[in-house]
Amino acid sequence: MEERIKAQIRRIVGERNCLEGELDRFGYSYDASFVSLSARHKPEMVVRPATVEEVSHLLSLAYENEIPVTPRGAASGRTGGSIPLAGGLALSMDRMTRIWELDEANMMVTVEAGARTADVYDFCAARGLFYPPDPASWKFSTIGGNIAENAGGMRAVKYGVTKNYVMGLEVVLADGTVINTGGKAIKNVTGYDLTSLFVGSEGTLGIITKAILRLIPMPKKRGTIQVMFAELEEGCLAVQQMLVSGITPAAAEIMDRICLTAVAKHKNLTLDSSFGACLIIEIDGSDEKELERQTKAIRAIAEGLKAFRFNVAQDSKEAEELWAIRRGVSSAIAALAPDRIGEDISVPRSAFPEVVRRINAIAQRHNLTIAVYGHAGDGNIHPSILCNLKNPEEERRVHKAVEEIFDAALAVGGTLSGEHGIGITKKPYIRKALGDEGVKTLRAIKEALDPKGILNPGKIW
Repeated sequence: MEERIKAQIRRIVGERNCLEGELDRFGYSYDASFVSLSARHKPEMVVRPATVEEVSHLLSLAYENEIPVTPRGAASGRTGGSIPLAGGLALSMDRMTRIWELDEANMMVTVEAGARTADVYDFCAARGLFYPPDPASWKFSTIGGNIAENAGGMRAVKYGVTKNYVMGLEVVLADGTVINTGGKAIKNVTGYDLTSLFVGSEGTLGIITKAILRLIPMPKKRGTIQVMFAELEEGCLAVQQMLVSGITPAAAEIMDRICLTAVAKHKNLTLDSSFGACLIIEIDGSDEKELERQTKAIRAIAEGLKAFRFNVAQDSKEAEELWAIRRGVSSAIAALAPDRIGEDISVPRSAFPEVVRRINAIAQRHNLTIAVYGHAGDGNIHPSILCNLKNPEEERRVHKAVEEIFDAALAVGGTLSGEHGIGITKKPYIRKALGDEGVKTLRAIKEALDPKGILNPGKIW
């Protein structure tokens, strides 16, 4: 990048908001994905704008000089979405954190893209309003990143994912043009649905700078239940039977025997060897009677499937202890092997048991250990392959297993990703999922909005 361009960038955002040191740039060369060190790329400069006007000026300059721009929130993504593959500018949104407006009459909140998900949740909750999307990284992930990836979370079974709450966006296009999509009107079919187009676009179509988010009333009562089964399939069937009977849990998380063994080891607990699956359920409602009704119905379903244990949290402390098992799964599994490849597939709920059987067969076929956990209520599965990637022969088997896991998901009518996006790690498989014509259509959209290809190059395609 020419020094004259760097000087212009410094004038736009201020010298202190341009990071050019070797260590600073290295800090923006990776994210929370399992992309190997060899794939890390340092940007030429990190810029930290504070206003939409600064973002607009930066993109106008980048577009004119064909400089790649990679937007970045908290870098909590799992598919390499914020890694600057082509160098250029890493555009950090960490200064754009304001909550602009809480419109209680319309139950909407307007926030900047860099606002943390947890902060938005807490701000609204203090006023009796509920922003439901809760990705695992919600304590530090940002709203802009959540929207760019269409993040999900544990509550998706009842409340949906990020796209279900995005009413409108402020977006800076590749050439610096600022547009506003959607708005506070509940019904809006004026032209193409541009808001939905940018949700899940992974920073490849425009830079999201502000969002109008829909809120709902905060549930008055919550309850947590833990159920232990002999097999994972029984836990899946329990969730299916709940939903069919009219009980929609706020969350229904499932973990297999490998996950339970890992958590027990991690927390130094004793695990009953008969436990093959753990189901953690959150229910909510307007009063205690509603929770009691749901609990009674869920207990009957669990007993019908010969559950080993049915544990109802008696207070918030016990509820937190039960959820700590689920929240500790990822780190506990990671401690079992030198490396872990965590994937994210989504299948129809009825196909959850079948795809788990296929994953187990893949593990046996390639002599690998694959832990399975996920959101049983919405069919979102996170298979984690425990491995040693320093062993070339094992690395080959791992990559083959990943490909077969994706094939298994597609074979039962599922998708490559439920909430992590495509990014770098899944782009070799996107044609399998969408077909030639589907990919061609997406490319046409990309070329129309970003004809010079400067926005997050190397992702999805």
